[in-house]
Amino acid sequence: MYNRILLAADGSENSIRAAKEAVKIASFAEGTVVEIVFVIDYSKGSKEVLQSKDAETMDVERRKKLLPIEEMFNQANITYKVTLLHGDPGSVIVEYVNKLSCDMVVMGSRGLNALQEMVLGSVSHKVAKDAKCPVLIVK
Repeated sequence: MYNRILLAADGSENSIRAAKEAVKIASFAEGTVVEIVFVIDYSKGSKEVLQSKDAETMDVERRKKLLPIEEMFNQANITYKVTLLHGDPGSVIVEYVNKLSCDMVVMGSRGLNALQEMVLGSVSHKVAKDAKCPVLIVK
């Protein structure tokens, strides 16, 4: 069964839906640990810096985005941990998942159409393509 599940989350509605699915999956097997991974993208972080936010304030705001997701796991009595990573989300998640030998990745989809995905790229597409474990993309 799935002993180690990685949930890629950013606090968006899509990641909240993905968290609900991760809770369902983790509740089937006792001892499953879910690692909630939040990737801080430096290219988007520069906007926060320009708004004169100090590092501590930015970290608090990022953690607040995950509170609804953490509450889901607490209510379901599922063991979890939160990990903050830095860099390009797709690449960082793939590297982290493959290094840890996770049993499964659960993540939301932004719902890009084919053209948007081709131009912008898709984190979920990159993870699904390059991760060495099953990936569940929740719409």
